[in-house]
Amino acid sequence: MFQTFINNVLHNLFKPLLLFFYMGFLVPILKVEFEFPHIIYQGLTIYLLVSIGWHGGEELAKLDNTVLTQALKFMGVGFVTNFIIGIVAYILLRSFTKLRKVDSATVAGYYGSDSAGTFATCMGVLNGLVAAGQLEYRPAAYMPVMLAVMEIPGCLVALYLVSRLRHAGMDALGHMPDEEGYDPKALALIVPGEEGPGNHGSSANDPTAVDEIGVVKEPPGIFSPAMLHEVFLNPGLFLLFGGIVIGFVGQKQGQKVVEVDDPVFLNLFQGLLCLFLLEMGMTASRKLKDLKRGGVSFIILGIAMPILFATTGITVAHVFSMMVHQELTLGTYVLFSVLCGASSYIAVPAVQRLAIPEASPTLPLAASLGLTFSFNVTIGIPLYIEIAKAMMKAFPAV
Repeated sequence: MFQTFINNVLHNLFKPLLLFFYMGFLVPILKVEFEFPHIIYQGLTIYLLVSIGWHGGEELAKLDNTVLTQALKFMGVGFVTNFIIGIVAYILLRSFTKLRKVDSATVAGYYGSDSAGTFATCMGVLNGLVAAGQLEYRPAAYMPVMLAVMEIPGCLVALYLVSRLRHAGMDALGHMPDEEGYDPKALALIVPGEEGPGNHGSSANDPTAVDEIGVVKEPPGIFSPAMLHEVFLNPGLFLLFGGIVIGFVGQKQGQKVVEVDDPVFLNLFQGLLCLFLLEMGMTASRKLKDLKRGGVSFIILGIAMPILFATTGITVAHVFSMMVHQELTLGTYVLFSVLCGASSYIAVPAVQRLAIPEASPTLPLAASLGLTFSFNVTIGIPLYIEIAKAMMKAFPAV
């Protein structure tokens, strides 16, 4: 098993997908004067989300009602699993790091969500294995919907935990009464910032920061219309679900309807994913410097938590398959493990900017992009494949 794992890792490390990631990672290190245009990054993100949704929608249209019923049950399991993962992440961060409670809660929310970039990368790896004739790696058609469903729990976890901290007396800069720097009279100002992994706005903890009109802003409540809209109708979810619906409706009308657009949304996927990973490599490299603020234990958890949570995901998926007496494909196990072991860098940061201005905007992204994303797309995916294989062999589902 170990030898197979090493072979898989080495095989994965030198695929074009990862080579583009490494090339981007080297840009800041070698001080190459190159900036990935933000508008192109946005375009690639839009394409990947719609493409994943389109493909998932097409496949969903081919399923019978029995499989759809099973899919809905599995999605419920996935939602609960990621919510629990977020709570466990908070406990681990509070137990092993010296982060402020508000920062621990926010980072926990990131890990209670998932990552469209990691999902897309894993899809790229699995597609290559399927193309090579290894059909057991073909994931279930409903996994893109699972991506959307499992993105939401992390947002709810972060909002719930921070709400508890506010009720316990947290000041406007995110300090609790038992933490250094606590000031019950402090005021926090929110600075509008541009969205995207390369630019996440200004820190609300900067005392020199002012907003665009110089007025103190209160974060919206958990159940406010603005907050609910951000959680359930953020751009990522909208584009993903939109692609699923369009692909589903198109496929229901027949293959001839969708085959005109398939070359764009299916055939170009791998190449455009390479460009996306080039930008992600640059961003991950730049975020590494922010890890110093978290300490060694924070860095260790940034690598340990994806392994722990991905393994938990594989176990949950296998228990589910045994309960419904329906064996899942190896590809489904791996994608579900990635959804459990990944960390958000789109949905939860957007919620954080809107509703948790007290938290550090850099620490969560340093862990999410600098550590967890980098680990998952290089070593994590081959590791999860071997863990899933061992689980399926040791405990047959049917």
